[in-house]
Amino acid sequence: LKSSLSPQKYYPPDFDPAKIPKLKLPKDRQYVVRLMAPFNMRCKTCGEYIYKGKKFNARKETVQNEVYLGLPIFRFYIKCTRCLAEITFKTDPENTDYTMEHGATRNFQAEKLLEEEEKRLQKEREEEELNNPMKVLENRTKDSKLEMEVLENLQELKELNQRQANVDFEAMLKQYKELEEEQRRKEQE
Repeated sequence: LKSSLSPQKYYPPDFDPAKIPKLKLPKDRQYVVRLMAPFNMRCKTCGEYIYKGKKFNARKETVQNEVYLGLPIFRFYIKCTRCLAEITFKTDPENTDYTMEHGATRNFQAEKLLEEEEKRLQKEREEEELNNPMKVLENRTKDSKLEMEVLENLQELKELNQRQANVDFEAMLKQYKELEEEQRRKEQE
């Protein structure tokens, strides 16, 4: 039973698929893709800020002779929104990020530096604890002491909020009416 939806193709009896010429496409060919700016950057030509998430029509190419653990690295070409200067950046699979190539400078990323510092401190602490069981005990007592302090501070704040939350609306309304009456008297005088 032939389907009326799919188009029927006729293959002549002497058809040989091996005779069809293969497309010779260059390895460094570029595609046009729609992408968002992966980080905040500033154009070197005009000083325009390009914020993370700004959409661009970009040209994408595979970087030749550069791979990371078998993963290809891609290069993207975008144009500055103000002066149309070309800006390029590449994928960085090693750090699961992007690296700025040229045309702009990447803005300072405090969050990333903070995360890296925390990871480094955590690694140092783990290495210390592996060699010294006494250090493990010290760190645990420090952690529990800090946790207790945080809980105490939280409890104090809750109590303070409860004390301040007891507002007497009747007294406030009464005071407001008195002020209004006083203003009326002054106006009449």
